[in-house]
Amino acid sequence: MSESVSFTDIEAAAQRLDGLAVVTPVIENAALNAACGGRVLLKPECLQRTGSFKFRGAYNRIAQLDAAELEAGVVAWSSGNHAQGVAAAAALLGTRATIVMPHDAPQIKLQRTLELGAEVVGYDRFSEDREAIARNIAQRSGAALVPSYDHPDVIAGQGTCGLEFTRQLDSLGITLDSLLVCCGGGGLISGVAIAFAALSPVTSVFSVEPVEFDDTARSLVAGERLANPADARSICDALLAERPGALTFEINQRLLRGGLRVSDDEVRTAMRFAFEHLKLVVEPGGAVALAAVLSGKHDCRNQAVGVVISGGNVDAADYAAVLRQMG
Repeated sequence: MSESVSFTDIEAAAQRLDGLAVVTPVIENAALNAACGGRVLLKPECLQRTGSFKFRGAYNRIAQLDAAELEAGVVAWSSGNHAQGVAAAAALLGTRATIVMPHDAPQIKLQRTLELGAEVVGYDRFSEDREAIARNIAQRSGAALVPSYDHPDVIAGQGTCGLEFTRQLDSLGITLDSLLVCCGGGGLISGVAIAFAALSPVTSVFSVEPVEFDDTARSLVAGERLANPADARSICDALLAERPGALTFEINQRLLRGGLRVSDDEVRTAMRFAFEHLKLVVEPGGAVALAAVLSGKHDCRNQAVGVVISGGNVDAADYAAVLRQMG
C-alpha cells in the first residue's frame, strides 16, 4: 500500500508552520545518560506552543481550509492537548473553534482552551461517543472537522517534530539507534516515523503506551487494530484512545519496530526525574517515552536513543502529588 502521508507532505507542513511553531531544542543530560547507560537525546515538545506537539497538526489542518470553510468554523474532540492546539490555530487563522472535551479533563487544559477562545462541549468519556458528538455538531453547523490524529494533514503536521529532530541531530553529527515516541491514537508517532524513514532509516522507532492502553503494541503483533478494554484506566489522560486510528495504524504497521509499555508508577518516576534533573514540567502522557528508558523497558546501553517528551499540561495539584513522592 502506498503511503497515505508522504515526506513531501511533512516538508510542506513545516513551511506552513515556519515562524509559528516553536523550534523545540534537543537536550542531553548527564544524569539521564548515567542512569540509562547510553546517550539519550530528548526532544521536549512540552516547550511547544500550547504546551504540546498538538499545535503542529492542528495548524497544518486548519491552514489548508478555504475561506468558506474558515467562515463556518472548526470542530474537534480532545482530552485537552489537541483542544488547545486547535483553539490556538483557529485564533491565528481567524475562525471559530468548538471542542468536545471529557468532563474529567485536567482543569488546566480546559481553562487554557477556553482562554484561547474556543467553545467547549463536555461529555462523559466512559459512556458517550466523542466523535459522534463532534460529527453531529459539524453536520449541523457546517464546521470542518479537525480530528485529533487520524487525518493526513494532522499527521503531516505532527511529522514536523520528526523532521525538525532529524535535522537537529544531523547538525550535531548524531545518528540515533532508536527513537521512542508516545502513542495514543498514533498521530505523532506515525508522522515522526515517516520523517525518520526518509532521513534516518537506520533508526528503529518504537511506540510507548500505558500498560492498560497498549492497543498499538498489541495491534502491531496481531496485524490488525485491537481495542482497549472498556474498564482500562491510566493517569496518562492524553493517551486514552480506544484503539489505533485506521490511517495511523496503516503507517505504524509499516514503519515501527515495535511497541513498549510502561506502568503509571514508572510514569510518575519519570515525571519526578524530569523535574529534578531536566528542570522540565512533564505531564503523565508526555513522560511515557522517558519512563521507558529510565525503567529499562528499552535497553539504552551503548546506544544513542531519542526520546520525544510530548507535553507538559498537568494540573498543579496532580503534579504536586507526584512530586511529594520524591525522596
